[in-house]
Amino acid sequence: MGTRLSDSRQYAHLWGTGELVEIFGERARLASWVTILGALARAQARLGIIPGDAAQAISTQLDADKLDLDRITEQTMLTSHSTLGVIRELQRQLPESAREFVYYGATVQDLTDTWFALVMREVGSIVWRDLRAVEDALLGLAHRHRDTVMLGRTHGQPGAPITFGYKAAGWSDEVRRHVQRMGEARRRLLVGQLAGAVGTLGFFGVDGLRLRREFCAELDLGEPGISWLTTRDRIAEFGTLLAMICTTLARFGDEVYELARPEIGELREPLSPNAVGSITMPHKHNPEASEHLDTLARLVRANAAVLIEGMAGSHERDGRAWKAEWIALPEVCELTAVALQTALRLAGGLRVDSQSMSANLARMQAQVSSEQLLAGLSARVGKHRAQQLLQDLSMSDPGGDLAARMVDAGLASATEIDTWTGRPATGAAASMVDRLVTASRTARAEEPERWCP
Repeated sequence: MGTRLSDSRQYAHLWGTGELVEIFGERARLASWVTILGALARAQARLGIIPGDAAQAISTQLDADKLDLDRITEQTMLTSHSTLGVIRELQRQLPESAREFVYYGATVQDLTDTWFALVMREVGSIVWRDLRAVEDALLGLAHRHRDTVMLGRTHGQPGAPITFGYKAAGWSDEVRRHVQRMGEARRRLLVGQLAGAVGTLGFFGVDGLRLRREFCAELDLGEPGISWLTTRDRIAEFGTLLAMICTTLARFGDEVYELARPEIGELREPLSPNAVGSITMPHKHNPEASEHLDTLARLVRANAAVLIEGMAGSHERDGRAWKAEWIALPEVCELTAVALQTALRLAGGLRVDSQSMSANLARMQAQVSSEQLLAGLSARVGKHRAQQLLQDLSMSDPGGDLAARMVDAGLASATEIDTWTGRPATGAAASMVDRLVTASRTARAEEPERWCP
């Protein structure tokens, strides 16, 4: 019944992945809720809060696939309560002796916040896997193109020579920090919620704290220490981290998008034999993947902002905050999964045209040696005076041969010019690539393959 393009069979692949459907699909969500309620019942039975046979029935007889979604929908609309329709349908699957003990003493947020913790664990594991795969592909580009010289650009204008390996290493370095952030955040994020009406676990009396520990242990989640009904920073942190990841991927995509322009021609996206760039201009090969990375990042940032808004909740419960998360968090997760898969295909098949890089650099050679000329002249007349002198020469002949103008103006001899420009034009780029690749490979070898080992 999807009404959004992102839900349609035609376009769904652009906004989500099969793995994420298995997490956020309605049946998958209900299955997670059943798992949570079974864990709660088992923990309650161990403490003598509910009968053992009731916990056994709740743990073994509830089946999300057999829940009647039509009845759940009808009861949800009738009662205007978020989960009462589910509760009544769950009771239909249980024997009379167990019906009063399903969802016993729990609230909507106990269920849905704990579900979010399980969601973050599953999504985080996918993100960890794919983010490290993207990093590996970028490290490969950095290593292979360590010495592939190209034009560096600042403010969109020709600057000084760099190497493509240096550029790729910069992308990889940023991705590595996201991997580190993911590793550091895991223990903060993956905690359960059992709070009761206002967070004090009042329904369970003296058994409350022990029950929460038992409940969280059942689900292999951390114990939060204190209820977090209106403390939404964990959700906001996860969403913001995914937004940062997507924005890094967008920066990578934007570079490919720009450098794939035919007048530059230094990069090209992988070719697909069946892809059609334009139905009116057959010569075009549009950078669809690069472009889509930016689109995805915009949407993820917008939804992550909603999650940050949720941190400003009121008092001990505020539905305005966490109900908005029900929409925003799945969006952030699904879009991020697509972004990672898109970036992985792009990085893994990126076509690097070193000849175009050399040609573009040669075309601008008269200008791009200015940094070396400035360094040489600075040693003689001082840096700031040298900068002014060269600025004046450049402005008097924009786009001209700065070195030749220096000789004509008596600022340097041809021999000095040759000496100054004879030093490596790319500076320490290759050394930085080597250091980055070595450090990243070492870090990767020492960290777990899985986010939740």
